[in-house]
Amino acid sequence: MKAGFVSLGCAKNLVDTEVMLGLMQANGIELTANPADADILIVNTCAFILSAKEESITTILNLADYKKGKCRSLIVAGCLGQLYKRELLDEMPEVDAVIGTGAWNRIMEAIEETLSGRRVTLIGEREIIYDAKTPRIRTTPNYTAYVKISEGCNNRCAFCSIPLIRGRQISRPIEDIKSEVEKLAAQGVKEINLIAQDTTAYGTDLYGKPKLVELLRELVKVDVHWIRILYAYPRRFSDELIDLIASEPKICKYVDLPLQHASNKILKRMNRPDTRESIEALLKKIRERIPGVVIRSTFIVGFPGETEEDFLELMDFLLEQRLEKVGIFTYSREENTAAYDLPDQISEEVMQERYHISMSTQSLISQERNEALEGCELEVLIEGRDEEVSQVVAGRSYRDAPEVDGLVYIENDGRSKEGDIVRVKVLAGFVYDIAAERID
Repeated sequence: MKAGFVSLGCAKNLVDTEVMLGLMQANGIELTANPADADILIVNTCAFILSAKEESITTILNLADYKKGKCRSLIVAGCLGQLYKRELLDEMPEVDAVIGTGAWNRIMEAIEETLSGRRVTLIGEREIIYDAKTPRIRTTPNYTAYVKISEGCNNRCAFCSIPLIRGRQISRPIEDIKSEVEKLAAQGVKEINLIAQDTTAYGTDLYGKPKLVELLRELVKVDVHWIRILYAYPRRFSDELIDLIASEPKICKYVDLPLQHASNKILKRMNRPDTRESIEALLKKIRERIPGVVIRSTFIVGFPGETEEDFLELMDFLLEQRLEKVGIFTYSREENTAAYDLPDQISEEVMQERYHISMSTQSLISQERNEALEGCELEVLIEGRDEEVSQVVAGRSYRDAPEVDGLVYIENDGRSKEGDIVRVKVLAGFVYDIAAERID
């Protein structure tokens, strides 16, 4: 039997995909990248915002065409299945099974049931998380890996459906995470990217208080080059964590803080515990105590009740703070979230206008930040060679997280290969990317 797999959405979803792939392979299922060759097709879906739901449905329907050929089973896994459960089977006759986010470990059960001609919905009673012993096939390049340290979220941001989908936080023990990182290091992984819905809340459910600092102190003992922390939450970004990032060479001086807005009124409506004043104090502290730090954040424009004054306050914040990496999103109205029924919903036209204004402004800031690096030296993890210009290779510095940030393009480099870590001098900075030359 051969199975084809499509994984949509975030890195956290990708890890679920990788463990399902591992379970299938451990049970004798051969994996194929060609859907036409597959007896079983599986989509691990995303449902975070409307556009993600639409992409998931389009992907399901596209794969359904292969049921005219060899495919005997089409399985929908992940967030869309968790949210809509029976509705998917009722409204999409092409789908043979639905697996929720808390039932990825039942992938073989879904396969066996559907190949026997039965349509099933498998939804776990509570969220689950893999451990270091779970079979896993990594789909990332061999030099980098994501490690999920906890699942679910205890925050209740008004716009976010993640707690509805993934449930409350469950963390993995420190010893189990370290064991996985040790295995990855033995396989040649150089970059570990720690992920969770809220990494700074890691361990609260297991240990009674956040334990990210204690986890990091164990992980830096492992022979990897970089450890990157993603999806941090401002409220729990402690002085102790700041000091550890500043002092530990293996921890990337890269702070990923989804801030969402800068107007106190909108932050309160979003059910965020932060204020502009507390955010600015934290950013000041981080910049003062972590030399060379890069700060990445995301913001939402068009949240219900956002006036022109609120939007201008966000713009003022961006211009004042001049963050290195910023993503802007328009508000997505998600069913069963607290914000869904809020008054003063913003029109799509106004949201798009604010989106383009804020993105244009941030582009200028990002370019200035990258231009300021000209003449500086950086370490770069090589990701590949340019297909058209063989003497140009591309990679990432500590300043760039996989898939979401820019690249460093190294000119006249015929030696570097994928997975190498080399030293470069920055020649030019652009909006997202950097041009550099290798130095010895």
